[in-house]
Amino acid sequence: MAAAGKRTLDRLICRLGVCSRRQAEAAIRQGRVQVNGRVVRDPQTWVDVVRDKVVLDGDAVRARAKEHWMMHKPVGYVTTAADEHGRETVYALLPKDLTWLAPVGRLDRDSSGLLLFTNDHDLALAILQPTGKLPKTYDVRIKDHPSDEDVRRLREGIDLHDGMTLPAKVDEVERNDRSTVLRFVLTEGRNRQIRRMVMAIGSRVYTLHRTQIGPLALGDLPAGACRRLTDDELAALRASVSGFRPPAPKRRRGD
Repeated sequence: MAAAGKRTLDRLICRLGVCSRRQAEAAIRQGRVQVNGRVVRDPQTWVDVVRDKVVLDGDAVRARAKEHWMMHKPVGYVTTAADEHGRETVYALLPKDLTWLAPVGRLDRDSSGLLLFTNDHDLALAILQPTGKLPKTYDVRIKDHPSDEDVRRLREGIDLHDGMTLPAKVDEVERNDRSTVLRFVLTEGRNRQIRRMVMAIGSRVYTLHRTQIGPLALGDLPAGACRRLTDDELAALRASVSGFRPPAPKRRRGD
């Protein structure tokens, strides 16, 4: 195995890029995982990543090659592996022969644009960390025309039910008789945050399109298409979150 030290069984399987932590937990509870020849059903079991042999569905668990992809998510797809309502998911757009990948963050069904996928657990954590302030850029068409005071509020912070939003960069890009396109640059990513911010100034979102995550730009990638990140893109992304250190797993009392 790739790393030294001890980890809980579910975290180990996830960090090696085999599947999501939730999927690992389910597999363990279903009795599909063995450690040193013994079935283990507790996902929080501590294992030594060097000395212990972990087997999932009869195959030894080994680190998978790291994959890093970007997708131009179209409107109408949900960011999940499976949907209980039978809606199309973003996984239908990924190549069928890829190893397991997880989306890094989400875009809701009515939003489009840049979405990242990876099995690189530490990099995904670094991108999503609340203190990382990795900027994400969105072009948002809203109803009518916001006043200068509305734009000031969007920039300085809106008091939502889950607290005040962080300062954001908000600029007008274009307008017509009935709508305005605002470009938001956010350093946080709460659930449906921009839609709620726009609602708080008395307007509503018509379209929301993410164009950039940190140094990565969607560019001319067609809607519904995806591709691997280039070496230069991956290096730039890693450099943008280089100060992040993944938190050490908490040990349970008595371990």
